[in-house]
Amino acid sequence: MTRRPFVTTLALAALLGGAIIAQAGQGATQKPAVPDVAAPTSLAIGGAVKTPLTLSPADLKAMPRTKVQVQDEGRTVTYEGVLVGEVLQRAGAPVGPALRGDAVASYVVAHAADGYRAVYSMAEVDNGFVPNDVIIADTVDGKPLFSYQGPWRLVAPRDTRGARSVRLLNRLEVVRVPK
Repeated sequence: MTRRPFVTTLALAALLGGAIIAQAGQGATQKPAVPDVAAPTSLAIGGAVKTPLTLSPADLKAMPRTKVQVQDEGRTVTYEGVLVGEVLQRAGAPVGPALRGDAVASYVVAHAADGYRAVYSMAEVDNGFVPNDVIIADTVDGKPLFSYQGPWRLVAPRDTRGARSVRLLNRLEVVRVPK
């Protein structure tokens, strides 16, 4: 083995290392790329429901309210909003006594304005089936949600991770699994 390949490899490693350090230095002064997403102005309820709905902030404020608490980085945070089951019932989804038989094989897809989605079984969002208190929140600690979260955020207080907490919520879609 000659010395030349080792020297070439060493020189290449130094060049690559310098390029990586230069890129890291540039990235430190720039903000990470975050898509510019407009906050939704209404909340659509659709899919396998009898009466598709489009709700305004005032419509949601007028519905029965629920408070839930979640742990966020070691502190307790209180969200307030409307139970998802309440909204689905108004749209004619199979909740309450209607959640039986084939309807139990239904689920809800929560859509965000930025394209994020999460799935909940219909039983998870029907407090008559399982007391989960999954809500469409519009306040946090008594104040409106931060702009990057709202105006609505789906909050599942019994989830041990917040991955299904959908911020910028703009649509709930009910899906029935075919036979």
